[in-house]
Amino acid sequence: MTPLQLILLGVVLAPGAVFALFSLLWLLGWDAPERALTRTTAIVYSVATAAVAWMAWAMHMAGLESIAVPLGDWFTVHDYHFPLVLLADRLSLPFLALTVILVGLIGQFSATYLHRDPGFARFYILLHLFAFGALLIFSAGSFDLIIGGWEMVGLTSVLLISFFHYRLGPVEGALHVFTIYRACDIGLITAAFALHHYAHTASFVNGMPQVSSGDATVIGLLLLLSAAGKSAQVPFSGWLPRAMEGPTPSSAIFYGAISVHAGAYLLLRAQPILAESSIASGAVVLVGLMTALHGTIVGRTSADAKTSLAYAALAQVGVVFMEIGFGWTWVPVMHIIGHAMVRTLQFLRAPSMLRDYHQVHAAAGGQVEKTGKHLESMFPPGVQLWLYRLAMDRGHLDTILERGFVQPLLALSGLLARLDRMGLGAGGPRPEQTRSHRWLISRFR
Repeated sequence: MTPLQLILLGVVLAPGAVFALFSLLWLLGWDAPERALTRTTAIVYSVATAAVAWMAWAMHMAGLESIAVPLGDWFTVHDYHFPLVLLADRLSLPFLALTVILVGLIGQFSATYLHRDPGFARFYILLHLFAFGALLIFSAGSFDLIIGGWEMVGLTSVLLISFFHYRLGPVEGALHVFTIYRACDIGLITAAFALHHYAHTASFVNGMPQVSSGDATVIGLLLLLSAAGKSAQVPFSGWLPRAMEGPTPSSAIFYGAISVHAGAYLLLRAQPILAESSIASGAVVLVGLMTALHGTIVGRTSADAKTSLAYAALAQVGVVFMEIGFGWTWVPVMHIIGHAMVRTLQFLRAPSMLRDYHQVHAAAGGQVEKTGKHLESMFPPGVQLWLYRLAMDRGHLDTILERGFVQPLLALSGLLARLDRMGLGAGGPRPEQTRSHRWLISRFR
């Protein structure tokens, strides 16, 4: 391998190696000191940031458009190959840099925010797993490999939403988000399968696979389904308020910076496919427009700072989807980078921001004018009242998702669990009765 290939491989694998090391030690009973966790995190992401910067500079000086790191085939079935290949190009490099920089900053912030919290080690272990999954998404050279990172990011999202698992709200919110993720991830998996069927490959190292207009419509809509679920776009926006049950640092890194933009990156990567289908491109624009309007209206009635910021982020990501649907590339990339940095800062200083507002409000004698009145004046009073009621119920999306997705999937899961218990009851002891299972559960508590 060339030095640049080794650097790319090291940047992607380093968080995964740290996650594997600390999780193994944690399961073996080692209570990692806070200083060891925070210093390791600082070193890993400082080095990764410098490595990404040097890689980008070296590629620019050498006139390289991309760097590919082939790692062989995962497996092969007849004419179908599932290659493991990493790719760094002009699209992925900004996202790689954004990930290592912001994860490093969140790691430093959390050292104080979660000081002496019983879940301190668990948070940092999950943070490294999230970073590994995100870097895998942004550096994957095929849709097959994107699925791997996609699942890691989704899993860590759910586990961090339920971080304070001694309360019922975070656990219920995590289950809600998990069901929406599961339902929407079918789109990405089916799209990869369709690419293998139509083009015999899902790799885009040598350019996006060529498909017909009709096939591009099917694949584009499937990718839009998965992207909309991950980025909380309409009609899947109802899970976003429940995700705010997690710690503020994880809310910042997931729903203000990286995870919420993963869907946009997926569509940017698949933009040649979207360009082949006006239906798929139009659907991306429509979903983005509806989400931008929904986020703007609902955010104005949010009663807490984190939910208000979440809907503000949702509205901006909706605008990004519109830009992607219009066929632009660098405008949405720059929009994502700027939005991710600003929104991360806003999430992290939300408590201080509220305190600053109260100080300004008191200093002004309670005469701070409300913003947004120019928007309200555009509608008659009857429409304003109707929009207010709609916004207070968050567009009914949470209810629709609860009844149409969450409850049916949980009912199916319950049925499968009962069938599984019936089979175990006939064949031997239940897993919860084994010593190893009780030990594992005690460690995760």
